[in-house]
Amino acid sequence: MENIVAELLKWLTTAGVKILVAFVVIFISFPVINHFTNVIKKICIKKNIDKTIGKSLRYVFKFGTKILVICFLLGYLGFDTASISALIATLGLGVGLAVQGSLSNFAGGVLIILTRPFKIDDYIETQGISGTVEDIHIIYTILRTPDNKVIHIPNGTLANSTITNYSSKDTRRVDFTFSIAYEADYLKAEQIILDICKSHSLVLDDPAPVCRLSEYADSAIKLVLRVWTLSSDYWNVYFDINESVKNELDAAGISIPYNQLDVHIDNKN
Repeated sequence: MENIVAELLKWLTTAGVKILVAFVVIFISFPVINHFTNVIKKICIKKNIDKTIGKSLRYVFKFGTKILVICFLLGYLGFDTASISALIATLGLGVGLAVQGSLSNFAGGVLIILTRPFKIDDYIETQGISGTVEDIHIIYTILRTPDNKVIHIPNGTLANSTITNYSSKDTRRVDFTFSIAYEADYLKAEQIILDICKSHSLVLDDPAPVCRLSEYADSAIKLVLRVWTLSSDYWNVYFDINESVKNELDAAGISIPYNQLDVHIDNKN
């Protein structure tokens, strides 16, 4: 019994102390790392650094430093770090063969962060999906659709797809097509439509709105309207102009025809 107690005391004064020190270092260092991660976040906000780059820097710093602390403590506790490195490399190879798709997503995430075809808060469309970019992780990009659904898109697929970024430019052109009857005064209709655009506070004066006759369709004359607005005001302008044109053309007695077919009957027989 005395031998057991002696061995236990010996272990507590050697390996036990080291384990205690390791736990103390973890409990102290991890909160400190989290604190400095928040400091980096505040600096990025203060310096107006792009959100995507800021989050990537925080991820690398947070997880990289924690891994370094753990590796240091393993060496301090007497583990052979060279063997651990070899084991990690072997496991990494095996996992890599098993998750080749995830590795392509990882590569795609790195490519997206470096080339920056879009950033957080941009409104994009890809593969028939459109939404606001909420976050860019190393494996997935998270989109929030207009009807508030959250979609995770693999970065490997996203990096090799066509991406339309609606937020990349400050302004966008809004295109309309209006139909009026053949017997209507199209010049008057054009002027009414342009007056609506000039009176709308969200429509830009430069480039100026353009309204021209574009097509002689089967049942109507088609007028094309092109106006410019801020990207953030696109849908407000789209709906407002559509509603105002309908009301003003009705008030002016200019009809918006529906498809019709004239039938001529030959009664000679």
